[in-house]
Amino acid sequence: MADNFIHDIIEKDLETKKYGDKVCTRFPPEPNGYLHIGHAKSICLNFSTAAKYGGKCNLRYDDTNPVKEDVEYVDSIEEDVRWLGFQWDKRLWASDYFDTMYEAAVELIKKGKAFVCDLNGDEIKEYRGTLKEPGKESPYRNRSVEENLRLFEEMKEGKYKDGEKVLRAKIDMASPNINMRDPIIYRIAHVSHHNTKDKWCIYPMYDFAHPIEDAIEGITHSICTLEFEDHRPLYDWVLKEVGWWSAPPQQIEFARLNLTNTVMSKRYLKAMVEEGVVEGWDDPRMPTIAGIRRRGYTPEAVRNFCEAIGVAKANSTVDISLLEHCVREDLKEKVESRNVVFDPVKVIITNYPEDKTELCEIENNVQVPEMGTRQVSFSRELWIDGADFMEEPPKKYFRLFPGNEVRLKGAYFITCTDFVKNDDGSIKEIHCTYDPETRSGSGFEGRKVKGTIHFVDAKNAVPVTIRQYDYLYKENEAGEMASNPETVKISTAYAEAKAAEAEKGERFQFFRHGYFVADAKLHEKDAPVFNEIVGLKSSWK
Repeated sequence: MADNFIHDIIEKDLETKKYGDKVCTRFPPEPNGYLHIGHAKSICLNFSTAAKYGGKCNLRYDDTNPVKEDVEYVDSIEEDVRWLGFQWDKRLWASDYFDTMYEAAVELIKKGKAFVCDLNGDEIKEYRGTLKEPGKESPYRNRSVEENLRLFEEMKEGKYKDGEKVLRAKIDMASPNINMRDPIIYRIAHVSHHNTKDKWCIYPMYDFAHPIEDAIEGITHSICTLEFEDHRPLYDWVLKEVGWWSAPPQQIEFARLNLTNTVMSKRYLKAMVEEGVVEGWDDPRMPTIAGIRRRGYTPEAVRNFCEAIGVAKANSTVDISLLEHCVREDLKEKVESRNVVFDPVKVIITNYPEDKTELCEIENNVQVPEMGTRQVSFSRELWIDGADFMEEPPKKYFRLFPGNEVRLKGAYFITCTDFVKNDDGSIKEIHCTYDPETRSGSGFEGRKVKGTIHFVDAKNAVPVTIRQYDYLYKENEAGEMASNPETVKISTAYAEAKAAEAEKGERFQFFRHGYFVADAKLHEKDAPVFNEIVGLKSSWK
């Protein structure tokens, strides 16, 4: 990560020896869904910050709400962190600290800083007040320490139903910060937990658990997104009033990542999965890390993107074309090209011998000569892109049309002499002649042509399924995000024979079309499927 205000804070703390020479961060996801590109920013920030100062970064699961959690999400989170290129120092669970959290709650009760409340959820909300009006104290706020200890123990023993009682911090019902108006710190939930099983039927709230987890682990800088800024006074209050830590951690907030044409709410993403709008959490249209990985994005590109956007104190929205630009920049010198023709149209070279096939040499990557060349076959019948022929072309159209000459990349000059249409008016086949003196690589330095197109030999062309994607959400005329009804285009193209050798997850530039990846799930060598990663042209300024 580039220098940022968080690093400035850390460097000042190192100068003053606030935590000695120690820097310890953590990435604390809740295992209730797959991580998305916004989490990638937090992962990169936390892990790279620890690495910069020779510190450590823990992976800690915030599993304080057993109703929403699943081991599937745990596995996906770890795969995502490793894919991005990071390794945690310790893998921890918030639930490992439930005993300590319970003791901390008892400590607050003993200090007169917490009480058991019988109000239900709606009543607590009503008593809380508004941003303009102070709240009202609960009628149960002044219970004795002894009564609160007894009731809290009875809550723990399972004597009450869900929602019948809660434990609340006793702070200030007139605080301008609503989070400080006697917040709930424990609730009853008669549900089995993946880690602690049926040991507990009371569970801590995140705002109470979070600072205690950080303190137990010796976290120095608890880096959170900006929505937790209003929760920081409660974070500090818990640590101060429990009072067990001489050098408590500090919470620092940064702006979360917002991207144009992208929704990054786990609730919305989960709904799309459950309603079948997408194929799953790893659908290549999804902004999940699993989705962009299957789409063909590289971890280097994602890290470069996070570096480029920096770390800010105010929320803003980043143009998604910057992310696509980072992907394109990363791939352009990494991957080999392949000839693939979309909307294929047959070309017959009428003066080329019917029984002849020859091999043409083509660069694997024009920008990286060290990547060498490959051979593609050439014969009398070829496939070209449908977009590379027009019966009546406009001005400055330099590709194939009646009477025009073009270069076939790596092969010969050809001239269109005729064409045949289907009954529906579409082009059935194009007749051309070739000039045998113009073979690429033969030292030919004759006449120039303005158009160069690519081709695939019809003798050994491989049909491949192409999946091209659009954004799941787009801005409508009113400037609002709206679901996009047309998000995937599936078509059949013809590829050079070598494309069929692709392994799942292998990336290529399809010459003149864009960057594509062999789908990690659907691709088979006898039935190739390629996802479009990103186009060749950038819209990012």
